[in-house]
Amino acid sequence: MPSVNKAFLIGYLGKDPEVKTFANGNKVVNMSLATSKQWKDRDGEKKEKTSWHRIVVYHKQMGEFAEKYLKKGMLIQVEGEIDVREYEHAGEKRTAVEILLQGFNCALQSLEKIEGGGGSRPPAQTEADLGEMPY
Repeated sequence: MPSVNKAFLIGYLGKDPEVKTFANGNKVVNMSLATSKQWKDRDGEKKEKTSWHRIVVYHKQMGEFAEKYLKKGMLIQVEGEIDVREYEHAGEKRTAVEILLQGFNCALQSLEKIEGGGGSRPPAQTEADLGEMPY
């Protein structure tokens, strides 16, 4: 039976996208995305919880879109693959959970008006629009 690894998030950017360029010219864009939920507890007091998500963009066109148009505080939508990796920091083992935007099964879109974008946001960038990742 086939399985699916897909995350769909709508939230706010916690800071401007961070772009790293490799020696071969390829880029990776890292973003932090906040999602929140609200509820009332049994005493009727309003509660809120914010979760932070690491978004890693390897897709060339989506990375260029994020670098050019996205800024801290903007509402965006992402669809990507959930990836869990382990690494070591200062001799301590850590786990990172990331949403990867790469290949055909991903999407990135601003849900707000883009400044400098001709008065409207760029078209949604989806797997159908962008083709295969070149690296």
